[in-house]
Amino acid sequence: MQPKITKLEKSRIEIEGEIPEAEFKTFETKAIEHLLANFEMPGFRKGKVPVDVFRKQIGDMPILEEMAELAMAKHYPEILESEKIDAIGRPEIMITKLAKDNPLGFKIRTAVLPELTLPDYKKIATEAFSKEVKAEVTEKEVDDAILEFRKMRAHQELHKDDTSESHEHNHPELTEEALPPFDDTFAQAVGNFKTADELKEKIRENILLEKKNKEEEKKRIAAVEKIIDGVKVDVPEILIEAELNKMFHRMESDISNMGLNMDDYLKHVKKTKESLREEWRKDAERRAILELTLNKIAQVENITVPKENIDTEVKKLMDMYKDADPLQAELYVENILRNEKVFSFLEGLK
Repeated sequence: MQPKITKLEKSRIEIEGEIPEAEFKTFETKAIEHLLANFEMPGFRKGKVPVDVFRKQIGDMPILEEMAELAMAKHYPEILESEKIDAIGRPEIMITKLAKDNPLGFKIRTAVLPELTLPDYKKIATEAFSKEVKAEVTEKEVDDAILEFRKMRAHQELHKDDTSESHEHNHPELTEEALPPFDDTFAQAVGNFKTADELKEKIRENILLEKKNKEEEKKRIAAVEKIIDGVKVDVPEILIEAELNKMFHRMESDISNMGLNMDDYLKHVKKTKESLREEWRKDAERRAILELTLNKIAQVENITVPKENIDTEVKKLMDMYKDADPLQAELYVENILRNEKVFSFLEGLK
């Protein structure tokens, strides 16, 4: 069997071929067993109807249809492997010829991993990550952080005897006089600090580190955006839809965590699920391109994640989400860890 493979639009292909009559015939016994197992007929126990009586009762077509299903379940993966096709998603299988004592004709349409042309990602990453991060901390920022720290300690002190979980702010606005002084005693009470100056310096360091991290994140985003802009790829519809589903599920989760109902929220913002998906479509396509790009760079640079690292993180995930599918959890973790290694590789080019 040599299938004919035709490229379609949007990274889809059509596979057309026939399974020879002799090969197709080998699925008959198993097809009859499957159908007979749940077949009921007066005068016989369920699944115990004689084959000749069973065949006469239901005719040829149901058996042929079951044979076709079994045959395609076996041959489709074999075609993908022999033709080196990277199929994604559920295939659309059409039977074009189905008759007794004949070969089985079929057409299969499926999305495939698209051909992707990368820009000079090393040059882009080097330019982006080589830029020096500039971050400064003003005295006002330090003073504001200290003020918030003092308010937090005062609030904790007011509610130290509160056994409820709400910790409502059932007290007047805290004034400067009601706040604990920022002195050595305060510093020693909040952590391993001897003086207020030590604590103040630590606060300054933390603000600076946070600013630098934000600047580094901006560099990462800028590099990724520029790489994506230079990628040439025809994104399969199935990948765009998958990203839209992720975005929608995330939104539903966020709304649920706020104690809101999704339908009520949509009415409030005068949107529908369909209109939101349309609004998000371009963003979803870029997210799909990002995943494809990171996957391609990982292939080119031979970036992989050790199995023990994946197993460790999967265990943590399964401990948190007992009902999660182990295989999906492993794929998710591997994807996250691999992407992070790709980012680290790009950042290391500076």
